[in-house]
Amino acid sequence: MKKVYIASPYSHKDKYIRMTRVIQVDAKAADLMEQGYLVFSPLSHSHGISEHANVDPMDHDFWLRQDLWVLDMCDELHILCLSGWQDSKGIAVEIARAKENGMKIVHHYYIKGQRI
Repeated sequence: MKKVYIASPYSHKDKYIRMTRVIQVDAKAADLMEQGYLVFSPLSHSHGISEHANVDPMDHDFWLRQDLWVLDMCDELHILCLSGWQDSKGIAVEIARAKENGMKIVHHYYIKGQRI
């Protein structure tokens, strides 16, 4: 079974947009799991924890330290290409790390009216 790390944009000044992104990546992670992948979704893992930690949920350095070691153990990086993904500092770091590790990178694009 392939181990997949799924990246997506998170940071935004609007809390509603951040929450919407979490819901969308949760749905994609579930879809990949149903397809038989072993999936780690840093947003799914970290968003809820950030609500209880004395850490800014958009502190890139803190959260990347929590996530990149898992990426190193995965076979593939999957990117959920929601609005803003190309400007995401976190995704840029994750892509660079995946390339260093020689990992396959897969992009998932949102199509209106379809499950992501």
